[in-house]
Amino acid sequence: MISDRRRCQGVPAGPVVVVLLAALSGCAIGPRYKAPGAPPVSRYTHRPGPTTLTGTHGPAGASQHFHYGVSPRVRWWRAFRSRPLDTLIAAALKNNRTLAADRARLMEARAVVAADAGIFYPQINANLGALREKAPSSGSTGGHFPGVYSLYTGGLSVSYYPDVFGANRLVYNSAHAQALFARDQLLAAQLSLIGNVATTAVQAASYRAQIRATRRIIARETELLSLTQLQYRTGAVSYLSVVNQESQLATNKAALPALLQKLALARYELATLIGRFPAQWRPIHLRLSSLHLPRNLPVSLPSVLARERPDIRAATEQMRYANAEVGIADAQFYPIVQITGSIGQESLTVGHFFNAASTVWGLGANLLAPLFHGGTLRAQRREALELYAGARATYEQTVLGAFQQVAGSLRALEHDAEALRAEGDAYAASREALRLAKNSYRAGAIDSLSLLTTEALYSQARIAYVRAEAQRYLDTVALYTALGGSPLAPRPNKATPGHPATSVTTATPQRNAP
Repeated sequence: MISDRRRCQGVPAGPVVVVLLAALSGCAIGPRYKAPGAPPVSRYTHRPGPTTLTGTHGPAGASQHFHYGVSPRVRWWRAFRSRPLDTLIAAALKNNRTLAADRARLMEARAVVAADAGIFYPQINANLGALREKAPSSGSTGGHFPGVYSLYTGGLSVSYYPDVFGANRLVYNSAHAQALFARDQLLAAQLSLIGNVATTAVQAASYRAQIRATRRIIARETELLSLTQLQYRTGAVSYLSVVNQESQLATNKAALPALLQKLALARYELATLIGRFPAQWRPIHLRLSSLHLPRNLPVSLPSVLARERPDIRAATEQMRYANAEVGIADAQFYPIVQITGSIGQESLTVGHFFNAASTVWGLGANLLAPLFHGGTLRAQRREALELYAGARATYEQTVLGAFQQVAGSLRALEHDAEALRAEGDAYAASREALRLAKNSYRAGAIDSLSLLTTEALYSQARIAYVRAEAQRYLDTVALYTALGGSPLAPRPNKATPGHPATSVTTATPQRNAP
């Protein structure tokens, strides 16, 4: 938040000039940045959630346990213990073009920081020149001067802008905040990429499982259609039974192309995420049965989430940047002080160039103070204040969105665990009912309509169970990404000599295992 537009410390007594310079050097222009406090809540949902989730049979039916106050480990996706998933994520982190662009923006921002650090140092330049010139034969004083002469010059010049009011520091802080923002944006992009790869891979595995289930159902219904046609030819059933069976078979066949299309789109999305053209990429097949559902799930404290999640940190750095911009706007109301100096040699002949009499030097100071700018400076300050207000609102909305994602993920894990158990029971019951119905139909105990009804219920239960299995994996991925589980952070840039603050350090994520 913004407070204290200008801050001045006391100055010692002394001569007027000394007092003035000391007072100026003791003044710091611009608002003091205050980092946002911890969120005013101690949990994510309106009521405490369970610590253990409902379990059932099957790989996706493991009982999961929440560990509150524990942050996700760095490579959290390895908790699924799937080599194909690890391979996909590694390829995406290496080859994704969006990440490459974000890395370039980070390096660009770090280069700006290194360049802006030079504002704290004097600028020293060397010059060397030779001039052949014709001048008037007589000067204004009537003295004689050679008509054509040569002038040889060389020396050093120094220019320095002392940071009297702290404006240089504000410019540097602005660039530094932008570099930190670029770093956190890269981390957020990495997190989003990993979540997208894991989600798409699980969805593709779910589509493959649904396709296999649908094909098995089609094969069984084709077999039943042949049996029904045989019974019709022998007069055991009516033609209506044949038509009903054909209709049921056609309905399930119609569902297959849509699943194949979804699988193709998921494959193409994975190819794009790992930086390949769809035609170049050979899909890495991931089966739901090869995934291990993580049983221990970390749940960071709300205060830790607000401090560690990359997109929240990025929004914080945008506030820091906007705060520095307000200070820069304030600095425009104050004078700019420049100190210059030069020393060198000037001579009309090369032979006298290094003589002591040819030495020239100069030392000066310049002060440029704003008097009237037609309201431009005040308007620029209002612009900077609105920039800060917008950054503050963006930060608050980012925090709210993050808490919403975590809360939604926690509830989804709870409810979808119960849904999988219910779908598993429904699938087991429908499978047994279909077995009994087939036997009864072959024995002539039930008609074809009863069998078709049982088949339809079984088909729906089988597909619903596969979807419920995949959803538990998807919910787990969503929780990890919502908590800000991050891969390895980008390397910090090098500190500028004499200014350690130019180093863009990267916070090391906690390595607590879930």
